[in-house]
Amino acid sequence: MANLEQLKKQALEAVKQSKDIKNLEELRVRFLGREKGELTKILRSLGAMPLEEKKKVGPAANALRAELEQALDKKSAELRVNSLKFEVGLDITMPGTKVGVGHLHLLTQVEKQVREIFKAMNFSVITGPEAETEKYNFDALNIPKDHPARDMWDTFWLRQNEQLTINKKLLTESKKLKVKSEKLLMRTHTSPMQVRFMEKHKPPFQIIVPGRVFRFEATDASHEINFYQVEGLMVGRDVNLANFKFVMNEFFQRLFGKGIKLRYRPSYFPFVEPGLEIDIEWKGKWLEIMGAGMVHPRVFEAAHYNPRDLQGFAFGLGLERIAMIKYNIPDIRLFYSGDLRFIKQF
Repeated sequence: MANLEQLKKQALEAVKQSKDIKNLEELRVRFLGREKGELTKILRSLGAMPLEEKKKVGPAANALRAELEQALDKKSAELRVNSLKFEVGLDITMPGTKVGVGHLHLLTQVEKQVREIFKAMNFSVITGPEAETEKYNFDALNIPKDHPARDMWDTFWLRQNEQLTINKKLLTESKKLKVKSEKLLMRTHTSPMQVRFMEKHKPPFQIIVPGRVFRFEATDASHEINFYQVEGLMVGRDVNLANFKFVMNEFFQRLFGKGIKLRYRPSYFPFVEPGLEIDIEWKGKWLEIMGAGMVHPRVFEAAHYNPRDLQGFAFGLGLERIAMIKYNIPDIRLFYSGDLRFIKQF
């Protein structure tokens, strides 16, 4: 027992005075090593001791072993912390800095908000292909070849062979489509989904179609070669402009807040009759916000509907335009700049 007390005092003092991890490991081997550890030798000698002495020395030796292991582990942790502070100037006991995490882009946030508003009014959200055929982008929307209205859309035409197999993700949801001499393009608006949807569904229905569109034009503060639109379409037997005005009032009040004022002006779009432009009053100024109108009978005919039995309205709005108005953004090119100083503001 006297040897144990002396060993305890010696070992604990050596651990306390240890200055580095290497020295601490040497102490661990010296006192607790399997072959030559000083405490290990005492434990192995228990078998040769008288029973009464064994009863005293055995528990005391095991208790000392546990105490030494605890002291060694505590000192090891302390030395490692000090080592980190010295090597990299890092104090791991201090609270950590907040890790920056990503967030949704402003355009995605605005699109999500638009989706939620229309879904609350029982509109379904539909998507469509970005690569389109001339038929759906122009012909079926009452914009035939050589029609002056085609000049309203500066188009990216796609090169192709005389016979081309188009990936189903681009042009059809069911199977690959073989096209002969049909011109392909990057869609200039989301309106092609009007006819695509009507071909496969029977009214009444109400849908919106968010998606990216492409225009071959010079970029400036208010123009980009690609941007996002949200198409809207509602078709039924008794759908009229009064229904349209109600939907627009609800939408813009939920988007911009109560008290927003709307103004409707006559306009021209080949696929609606009559056509309308909608303005909102924002900070004392009237701003053009979207185009709309009642679906043209020829668009119904292209979708194999009888225009005498049905009516509907359609509209299209630009997500960038809404975001620029709502968040006072002066240049559309900022959305696609990748500048984190801009993106992190929203």
